[in-house]
Amino acid sequence: MFLSLNAQKIDQVNNIINGQNKPKPRIKMTTKGPSKKQVIIPMSSENVISFMKRLSLHVANINRLLRNAKSDILVNYIRSDNTGITVITSKVAQQSDMSIIDQYVKNSNDINSLQVEEPHLPKSKSYLKIIGILFFPHVNSQEKLTSNNIETILKQNHIFDNISLASKPRVIKVSPKSDMSIVWLDIWDIQSGNNAKMLINRCFNIRNYIVTIRGANMNPSIPQCKNCWKWGHAIFSCRIQGAKCVKCNGLHKSEHHREFGWCCKANTKINLPRLETKKGEPCPHSFKYSNCRRDHQADSNQCPF
Repeated sequence: MFLSLNAQKIDQVNNIINGQNKPKPRIKMTTKGPSKKQVIIPMSSENVISFMKRLSLHVANINRLLRNAKSDILVNYIRSDNTGITVITSKVAQQSDMSIIDQYVKNSNDINSLQVEEPHLPKSKSYLKIIGILFFPHVNSQEKLTSNNIETILKQNHIFDNISLASKPRVIKVSPKSDMSIVWLDIWDIQSGNNAKMLINRCFNIRNYIVTIRGANMNPSIPQCKNCWKWGHAIFSCRIQGAKCVKCNGLHKSEHHREFGWCCKANTKINLPRLETKKGEPCPHSFKYSNCRRDHQADSNQCPF
């Protein structure tokens, strides 16, 4: 008996060495997400610009309110992007702490509170795919399946009642000569991936067809730096001094383009004299984006990058 067990183990080792019975790689479908020591407050870009003008004052005022409420957290600093502001805290914020921060932000001067959404802690993302969907859903029609069609289908199905999409669904044809498609879904989740686990291997109907949900390898994508607008690193890893404009690639912040952009200033010494852009009007000039040399801004979704 002892000899037979040893022989079985030797056979298993030999099979693994020879590539047989090799375990399948486990799908990593859920990101760990950013640090929980953050409070994310989505708001309009106009509110972001107005709020960030007096940043140090806001940090001091929020910390004063937190101390008065006998909270054990403090705000270290605040950063911003086009979607809102992120308040970096010393500890994980509780609901009462987020309420204090939310009330202060909405009551700040020059802030339109109607364009400020509710604060929330960072969330993880899970990546899924739906297989078995026709690329041309209508019989005798060349109308393609779109992201909007998928969103409508998900809203009508009860298994997605408590699921929030992190981005618009993406519809990709299986192959150029196939009539089937794969739909990729990015959903908000927790780090354990509970929302994804509830959906994986579930089936539901789309018209007369049965489709299946599978897990997909996570793809957090390549970051684009909001400081220099190059790809491959985040703003905190950027090594350039200062910042670059998203429109003209000049050495100034994007919101100061009208004041510092050379294109909007008058120049009568060149062959084709250039007039000054009127105050209050957006910059009408076009530039070649430094990454792909095409005519659009660095953050445009038309960029092939």
